[in-house]
Amino acid sequence: MTIRIGLIGCGIMGADHAAILHRDVAGASLAAVYDADTARAEVLAAKMPGTQVAASAEALIADAGIDAVLIAAPDALHAPLTLACIAAGKPVLCEKPLADSVQACRAIVDAEVAAGQMLVQVGFMRRFDAGYRGLRDGLRSGRMGAALFLHCVHRNKIAPEYITSPLVLANSMVHEMDIARYVLDEDYAAVTVIPARASRHSTSRQPQFMVLETRSGVVVNVEMTPDAQYGYEVQGELVCEDGTLSLAPAPPVAMRHAGVSGYLVEEDWRPRFVGAYRTQAQEWVAALRAGTNPVGASAWDGYVASATAAAALASLAARQRTEVVLPPRPSLYG
Repeated sequence: MTIRIGLIGCGIMGADHAAILHRDVAGASLAAVYDADTARAEVLAAKMPGTQVAASAEALIADAGIDAVLIAAPDALHAPLTLACIAAGKPVLCEKPLADSVQACRAIVDAEVAAGQMLVQVGFMRRFDAGYRGLRDGLRSGRMGAALFLHCVHRNKIAPEYITSPLVLANSMVHEMDIARYVLDEDYAAVTVIPARASRHSTSRQPQFMVLETRSGVVVNVEMTPDAQYGYEVQGELVCEDGTLSLAPAPPVAMRHAGVSGYLVEEDWRPRFVGAYRTQAQEWVAALRAGTNPVGASAWDGYVASATAAAALASLAARQRTEVVLPPRPSLYG
């Protein structure tokens, strides 16, 4: 069975998703695309034989020839489009964030619970990265003992000008909020955010340092430097009672040249996580073909990430430790 997918949003991320579906994923076809910029949608569709351009996002979702929807539209559109997919009974992979507010995320959870089936997967692609999966599997094996600390580093070469200090938390560090919860398999009790002094490279944002405390007492710390200049990099080290597990540097080849010994660093997140995006698409399609629940972050996970980010923003504003308060998890999500 071939899963016919409709893509909403044909910008950088949408084009990347389209290329992966077209080139790398068995059992799926990109049946239709839509973008507010019709010309951009037409250019993308022309590269994918058999792909049509839909007249609107609503028409694409309602199309009986579309089995599932991938949303890569601007953040403000994520909630209404995802709700439309749930109303139509169609599985949806929505890029993060699930919505642009905690309340909108909760509305999606409530709609999915009312529908009685898990249709939504959120595009937290790090859950499909081999390194992070290795940390999670190593911890779950029991041979490392209990987790004590998870140290995380997240650095961008140069963030876009529109990124402010709050967006450093809500748009960038939210990845660590989700992936640490995935690796440790537990929710947070509290968060503390400490901004560093402003870098000379930007007046619109500050580097951020965040401490997350899990309910069992594991401490997660995250350094996010949005203007590191040298490139894009993520690091992670899980400290346990009987040893540690660390993410290896992504490049498989070390280099010695012109007085430098090391490895090349990516320009942005896309080459670093290209394998994760590919695996995410493959496993999403495989679940659709098998008729099983999504295997990535659920709508509930998307809600928890947004609620944690909201607590982090409150901590940044108040300059104090802030509790992460969550309602009971609906039974739909196990």
